[in-house]
Amino acid sequence: MSILPPSEQKAAYVNQMFDGIAQRYDLMNRLMTAGQDVRWRQLLVHAAALPAGGRLLDIAAGTGDIGFEALRQAPDSQVVAADFSLPMMEAGRAKRYSHRLAWLGADALRLPFADDSFDAVSSGFLLRNVVDVQAALAEQRRVVKPGGHVVCLETSPPPDNLLRPAIDLHLRVGIPTLGRLISGPGQAYSYLPQSSIAFMPPDALADLFRAVGLREVRYRRLMLGTVAIHVGVK
Repeated sequence: MSILPPSEQKAAYVNQMFDGIAQRYDLMNRLMTAGQDVRWRQLLVHAAALPAGGRLLDIAAGTGDIGFEALRQAPDSQVVAADFSLPMMEAGRAKRYSHRLAWLGADALRLPFADDSFDAVSSGFLLRNVVDVQAALAEQRRVVKPGGHVVCLETSPPPDNLLRPAIDLHLRVGIPTLGRLISGPGQAYSYLPQSSIAFMPPDALADLFRAVGLREVRYRRLMLGTVAIHVGVK
């Protein structure tokens, strides 16, 4: 049975859900992806193409892992880590070197920044959780400088091939079971795989990148097609 909330309740539901899993979020990411999420963030930050001394806005930053990876690849960069879940950011601020990130509570649909403020904007597993994907992308395009990159790491519905039954079993049974063992009772790790299956395929998301005015749009599928990195240039 689906537990996906109606659109008018989605923002509050998602906020409460991430607040509740903040302390175990990083551990669950490592376990759910067999550690592959570390490599995905490396690829995402590389695709952001930050210039020397560049400014990166990471939306839905959570515990800051994308921002920390940006500082690893570009130590002189300036990173703003924005999220609407304060407990997630509190977990991130407990990490070593967290003082090197500028932490900010923000709504992905109403970013509190002027036009053309950043050299790149990144997000990890944000878009399937917003009420309006195109509006979120339009905000990202607005705050990035001309020539800057908008990059996102997002789940994708499993491709229809011979591996689909095994992938579906992992999403529908494996992840919720693991979530109950690690994070305790709750619907978070039932919602997350269901929202992945229900989200748009990569080519449709690429079309939305183009619809908001981004160019040179491309994507790369990972993890048997269940994750994709999208890139667009303003």
